[in-house]
Amino acid sequence: MEFKFLGDVMIFETTYTKDNYPIILKDNALSELSSYLKPNEQNIVLIDQDVYKLHKDYLKDHLDSLNLKYLTIISGEMCKQMSYFESISEKLLSMNINRQSQLIAIGGGATGDFVGFLAATLLRGIDFIQVPTTLLAHDSAIGGKVGINASVGKNLIGAFHRPKAVIFDLHFLNTLPNTEIRSGYGEIFKHAILNNEEEANKLMATYPSIKELTNLEDIEAFLKMGIQTKLDIVIQDEFEGNVRKHLNLGHTFGHGLEYLTKIAHGEAVMIGILFQKIINQKITAYDNEDSIFKFINYLKELGYPLNILNQVDIEKIFEYMKKDKKNIGQSIQMVLQTGDGSFTIEAVSKEEVLDSFIKLKQLIND
Repeated sequence: MEFKFLGDVMIFETTYTKDNYPIILKDNALSELSSYLKPNEQNIVLIDQDVYKLHKDYLKDHLDSLNLKYLTIISGEMCKQMSYFESISEKLLSMNINRQSQLIAIGGGATGDFVGFLAATLLRGIDFIQVPTTLLAHDSAIGGKVGINASVGKNLIGAFHRPKAVIFDLHFLNTLPNTEIRSGYGEIFKHAILNNEEEANKLMATYPSIKELTNLEDIEAFLKMGIQTKLDIVIQDEFEGNVRKHLNLGHTFGHGLEYLTKIAHGEAVMIGILFQKIINQKITAYDNEDSIFKFINYLKELGYPLNILNQVDIEKIFEYMKKDKKNIGQSIQMVLQTGDGSFTIEAVSKEEVLDSFIKLKQLIND
């Protein structure tokens, strides 16, 4: 992975053997979209309907002059339903798209997943561009994973399909509610831990409470760190055969919690990282009572919904965990920490999951 500055534009470049794509990070990055459109072909924009309402004038200023067709789509995870995928597929096909057409996703992680999966499957694959509008999407827009949800679990229907470009416009972050900020921060924090404890401690010092976090001061530097971390890993292991699995830190429990309770993805991931620390103490002995309590108190300062753990049935979460696509056989595969910036994939038994959940509930209620 490489990155460079062109004026005030930060551009990251993938370093695959072919089919590389840029990640552009800057305020007003949407102005760069015209460089990646296909002349004399259909370029169709699909926009999260909430993003469109909040930024209608900004979007029209950038899109109307480009002679683009665009559709608004359902916001959030609701768009990732099979029935909705069928509906939008039919609509796009009725617009006489061909294999030279291109889709542009403007929205958060769910929008990117959905539009990317449309692009991967329609006409056996067409191009698409990611325009992330949330903190969370700095992670989901990069790496080529796209997909929709099944009735029994999250992201169980999907593909690997690289975007032609990722255009991350910091302008859209100005209207994020606290829930979305916490959600995106969960993935930023995950990337920091994957690097080293120093990075994680730097984040905790910069954002000691929800007040500092919602101000998003210096967030561009941490987005840069997150993008670099994600790119370094996916370039090594695009199809998740080895080290890319470490990006699932906090996700095995987190996905189950998210699917059961409908809390924001990154909030669930952050709680999943906490759960992983409980498992760490039991299996790898990396974490201890002090590090776990420190993290619990930090999540409380930021307003993560830890109390939801008092309202959920761990047996139901475990059923979702069993459906995780990264499992092997009947065992639950979890990313566990063995050292500073060092991780492993370990099989975790149902008994260990249930016992750790009981302990977690005790700790958050102390």
